[in-house]
Amino acid sequence: MADRHAWMAAPAAAERARTLVAVAWSCAVTTDGGREELVGAHSVAPDGRVLLRPPEDSVLFSAAICAPRGEASAVLEFADVAPVPVRSRIRARLWLAGSFLPDEDHLVFRPSRLALRRSRQVVSIDAEEYAAAGPDPLAGAEARLLTHLADAHPEAVERLTRLIDPRSLHGAVRVQPLAVDRHGLTLRVERVRDHGDVRLAFHEPADDVAGLTERMQVLLAHAARTSCARPLQRQRTDGDG
Repeated sequence: MADRHAWMAAPAAAERARTLVAVAWSCAVTTDGGREELVGAHSVAPDGRVLLRPPEDSVLFSAAICAPRGEASAVLEFADVAPVPVRSRIRARLWLAGSFLPDEDHLVFRPSRLALRRSRQVVSIDAEEYAAAGPDPLAGAEARLLTHLADAHPEAVERLTRLIDPRSLHGAVRVQPLAVDRHGLTLRVERVRDHGDVRLAFHEPADDVAGLTERMQVLLAHAARTSCARPLQRQRTDGDG
């Protein structure tokens, strides 16, 4: 069972959705004709429309051409995968239901209904809120930042555990950085048989990598002034090499 904790200063669901679509490398498209996996074949317009560039032999083009009123209905599915190796690496899933139509060499998909699943909870997102939201400014650098933190600064990660309620660390065998956004850092606390996530909120949002560096320094300084947390048990966890 995951830890229950307050997600203070966290991105809104619409912002999470825009971020996920912007950084995801692949998506699955389901139409009446079946399901098709697209890799590196989508981009996002400023208003949130998804521009699909499937291969020439894709059934999506024929579905768009033959659809009534010139618009084909579809569901797009995106998965948010953690860049750091942890249990349950899929951090979230996003479904966009809507319609698409051909435009020169690509298809334009306009979502009308959206659902975001995180931590076993599914949240509906208003299409207008999604269109008005923007992706997190750190999204493009998140993978690099998290892998660097995990690989080059494990001592910093362990120091940050001093900011976690000791009850959430009970039985912990490993703590890894799971996610970072302009509002805070999320740590994955792994135990022998389960895991949970803990949110460390920044004192104010970071708009770029330089701002994130300053926010992390503040967290680490706060951790240095905090009494040591319970040491990790260092037992072997599922998936360890």
